[in-house]
Amino acid sequence: MMIKPYGDTLNDGKVQLSFTLPLDAGPLGLACAKEIAKGMGLPNPEVVHTEQMGEGFSFYVIYGSLPQGIDTDQVKVHAVQALTMTMAEIEALIRRHFVRELVFVGASTGTDAHTLGIDAIMNMKGYAGHYGLERYAGIRAYNLGSQVPNAELIRKAVAVDADVLLVSQTVTQKDVHLSNLVELVELLEAAGLRERFVLVCGGARISHELAMELGYDAGFGTGSFAEHVAAFAVQELIRRQGKADQ
Repeated sequence: MMIKPYGDTLNDGKVQLSFTLPLDAGPLGLACAKEIAKGMGLPNPEVVHTEQMGEGFSFYVIYGSLPQGIDTDQVKVHAVQALTMTMAEIEALIRRHFVRELVFVGASTGTDAHTLGIDAIMNMKGYAGHYGLERYAGIRAYNLGSQVPNAELIRKAVAVDADVLLVSQTVTQKDVHLSNLVELVELLEAAGLRERFVLVCGGARISHELAMELGYDAGFGTGSFAEHVAAFAVQELIRRQGKADQ
């Protein structure tokens, strides 16, 4: 099925974009903004708002219509393969398959000083009405906070005999998150520990496809909550347990 963005009428291709230019607001800035939009594939862009953003910078909002559509039948979706479950269902699943608590260790690693993401998943109060892992019966959760070196995360995971490692990455300037995520995988592999843990990463710019490419078992982006992470991790541990019993 061919589709386009929707604005006023179905498949009219209407889109809105915004950006900042290192120019003062004025005729030159307007002309440059339009040319940039044309270069992005908008034939007749319209600058609907411009604003000075301090000396030497200006902000633009542009409307336009994309001429090309996309065939949804040709789009490949890379999603986490796990049954969606509620907190109560996850707790019941743990009781059925394990005689001990499952141990989750999480942190914002490297130089990342942001804890909003890892706190939303792990802290007892959770986020937006979704309780965090600390509240789950059958899960013992250790939230190490921010700016945790990868080596320290591994040491803690080994010390508490963790089942699952959770890594949150918020800062992504110059792709610093990629090198940090890769470093963790390399350290685990060098120590012969990679297969010991279910390894999960998350953040606004993290996708499941990217996580898999970097050597993780799953990746969770915007809109993910504790139950999504827990459902995958518990189901993956059960899968591994069954495989080991064969």
